[in-house]
Amino acid sequence: MKIVQRFTTNNPCFYGDGYIVPKGLMLHSVGCPQPDGEVWCRVYNGNVGACVHAFIDANNGTIYQTLPWNHRGWHGGGSSNDTHIGVEMAESQYIRYTSGANFTCSNLAAAKKQAQTAYNAAVELFAYLCKTYKLDPMTQICSHAEGYRKGIATNHGDPEHYWNQLKTGYTMDGFRKAVKAKMGNTTAAQQPAKVDTKKTTGEQFLVKIRVPDLNIRGGAGLSYPVKGVIPVSIYTIVETKKADGYTWGKLKSGAGWIALEYTVKLEQR
Repeated sequence: MKIVQRFTTNNPCFYGDGYIVPKGLMLHSVGCPQPDGEVWCRVYNGNVGACVHAFIDANNGTIYQTLPWNHRGWHGGGSSNDTHIGVEMAESQYIRYTSGANFTCSNLAAAKKQAQTAYNAAVELFAYLCKTYKLDPMTQICSHAEGYRKGIATNHGDPEHYWNQLKTGYTMDGFRKAVKAKMGNTTAAQQPAKVDTKKTTGEQFLVKIRVPDLNIRGGAGLSYPVKGVIPVSIYTIVETKKADGYTWGKLKSGAGWIALEYTVKLEQR
C-alpha cells in the first residue's frame, strides 16, 4: 500500500472545520470518468464545496491523502461528516455518464481492471484505518449509498452503481469481509505508519498556528497522550518527524509535539 500526502490546503475545509473522532469509514466513487488520483487532488485543492480524506488512483492504486484522518471532511453530507472518514475511488476514463448514475462503457475489460485496482487499494487502506482507530469492519464501514439509507448521508448511489454497471461482482458485504480478512493478514511492516517515521533534522523555523486549541502531544504520533492545547500564535519548531500520516513538530519550549498540517511555516532561522 502506498499513501502519498497531497493535503488540499487551499480548500476552506482544511483549516476551518475542526476534528472528529472517527467512528466509521465511508467508501465513495467519484462519479466522473477520471482515473488519475493526482488530478482529483488538484481539483479539490480549491473552494469546491467538498473535501474528502483520500482519493484512490484507479490506474495504480496509489492513495492520495488529502486531509488528516481525524479532520472533519465534507464528503457524505448529513451527520456522516461528523463521524466518518471519507475515501473516494477514482473511476475509469472508458465510461461516459448519460443520465444520473447511468453510464456507458467503451472498454469493459480495461474499466473492470481499473475498478479492481481501486477496490484492492481501498481494502488495504480500510484495513489499516480500522486497525488504527479500532473500528469493526463489519459494522463501521458503509458506502455513500448505504449512508443515505441509514439517514446519515445525502442521496447518492456510489460506489455500488459503478460496480454493478461494470459487472464486477463487488458488493459492500463482500468489501467488508475482504477488509476483515486483510486485517488478519496485515503486519506492521505493511502499514504506512511503519514506513512514515522519517526523522528530519535541520535549522529551526517558525510556524503560525492556524486552528484554535491545537493539541500538544507527548511525542510524534497519535499514540502519545495529549498534554494540553496551544493557542493561535507563532512558535519555534526545532525538530520534525513523520508518523501516522502527519508531520510532527517539536516545540522549542519542550512542551511537546504538534501536527504541522495545522500550521503555516513563516520563515527559516
